[in-house]
Amino acid sequence: MTTLGELNFDVATALSLGARERQEDTVVADFPLGAPMGFAVLSDGMGGHACGDVASGIVATELFSELKLLSGAPEQMERDIGAVLQDAVAAANTCIRLYEDQAPNTEGMGATLVAPVIFGARLYWVSVGDSPLFLMRAGRLYRLNEDHSYAAQIDVMQARGLIDLDAAQNHPDRSALVSVLAGGEIAKVDCRAEPMTLKDGDIVLAASDGVHTLTDDQIVSVLADNEEKTGRQIGESLVAAVLAAACPDQDNLSLCIIKVTQRDAGENTRPAPPSSQSGPRDTGQVVQIDRRADHRTVRTIVSLTRKVGK
Repeated sequence: MTTLGELNFDVATALSLGARERQEDTVVADFPLGAPMGFAVLSDGMGGHACGDVASGIVATELFSELKLLSGAPEQMERDIGAVLQDAVAAANTCIRLYEDQAPNTEGMGATLVAPVIFGARLYWVSVGDSPLFLMRAGRLYRLNEDHSYAAQIDVMQARGLIDLDAAQNHPDRSALVSVLAGGEIAKVDCRAEPMTLKDGDIVLAASDGVHTLTDDQIVSVLADNEEKTGRQIGESLVAAVLAAACPDQDNLSLCIIKVTQRDAGENTRPAPPSSQSGPRDTGQVVQIDRRADHRTVRTIVSLTRKVGK
């Protein structure tokens, strides 16, 4: 459990291969011991394109590096958050182009991005592509970021009566992206540079589009049924629900759960002393992604369950 200001954050990330032969998603989260801010980065490599796993790794690594570098001066970073996020996206996109220049066989690779950044109770984000950022609050699910796929446009057409519901849901271009990080011009970037205030009981969910095997109502049901559990358990339950749907073409799934709770007035937020017990310790450092193929096993990458200072 990480404490930022008056709120506690229970953060967990997970990966599942789904029905694919290779993992093309990358997800990392960094909520360090005693830090005043934390962030997560999730990237989905373009399926069917060259080296989607490499593309998502480049995007996640570059975003993580840029944000981590500036996190040593959090007040300045938050003041400049719009420029910070836009510059980090541009740098990641440039890295993809440079990689393609050195390895022509990777031409056409690309990746989506969603990165929530939290200072105290203040949430910012940047995203490119169709990887959703959700907020579950008081039993309702809200999509916070823009959907840079044709699905959003098709849904507008359906709402206006231009096409029926079945045609909208089964449109062949529904999953086609209108913006992606692929080394060229970025068509759209959704950058939230004004803070959204988080509240006690909120659950923030960043995910790859593999989560869309579930409907919004099903996601709400899973989150509501597990809201009293830990972030790790919520993530495991969500991935289990996706796999239980048994979609024969299930995409890779990655997610980051950020569970928000109010810190009690008398709660001790001083860092706990080092344990003398043997065994692994949580250092607060970024965790290496496990890419080993396992079609039906949830891979929980990190679950932060420590109480720390501001």
